[in-house]
Amino acid sequence: MDLMTIFGIAAGLVAILLGQHLEGGHLSSLLNGPAILIVFGGTLGAVMVQTSLKVFMRSLRMAWWMVMPPVVPVTETIQKLVAWSDASRREGLLGLESLLEVETDEFTRKGLQLLVDGGEPETIRSILEVEMYTTEEMDLAAANVYEGLGGYSPTIGIIGAVMGLIHVMGNLADPGALGGGIAVAFVATIYGVGLANLLFLPTASKLKSIVSAGSQFREMTIEGLVAIAEGENPRNMEIRLNGYLS
Repeated sequence: MDLMTIFGIAAGLVAILLGQHLEGGHLSSLLNGPAILIVFGGTLGAVMVQTSLKVFMRSLRMAWWMVMPPVVPVTETIQKLVAWSDASRREGLLGLESLLEVETDEFTRKGLQLLVDGGEPETIRSILEVEMYTTEEMDLAAANVYEGLGGYSPTIGIIGAVMGLIHVMGNLADPGALGGGIAVAFVATIYGVGLANLLFLPTASKLKSIVSAGSQFREMTIEGLVAIAEGENPRNMEIRLNGYLS
């Protein structure tokens, strides 16, 4: 579990709400149903216009990565690749066939299957790189959905504020209600800017870093599998792959 995400969001909310309280404001003044509807609905609608259904659904599934990011077992995979290299030098590549049933990572299992089938090193690399780049592009597109949310929400918040001010200006006959009406109008701006900077943009950045880590892991796996296919010395391969630990 990524506690930094939970602590970060909590710290931001506490700071804002505590600051509002210390300034003498009421927390209830930040709650406004129409403003929530305008900002959430408008922002979501704008992003849906620019995003395909497949990418949008992918982005929803990836949101869980903020709390439970996918495990990237770099050290364990390096040890596994070195062990496979040792085994292939003793028993040949066909000696790795029994490992296909126990390999849990789909990408690694695909590469291992190509290796067992006697694929040429460059063939193995080209096939796996296509999958690596395709997966990366899809995941980055999904992460960009949250960047889009962060870009649109402040503007939608301003639209909500202007709509509120229009309503206030239509009731100038009651001067006593102007102050409260204007305050409520600007709540939409708070929602838009707050969501963008506390949730949407940080989510996009963190998801991109997770995607980058996953691509680097797959790149390391490709290098190890190709090295096995080329018959590289296991110790030399281990030293080279350890560079990914940094």
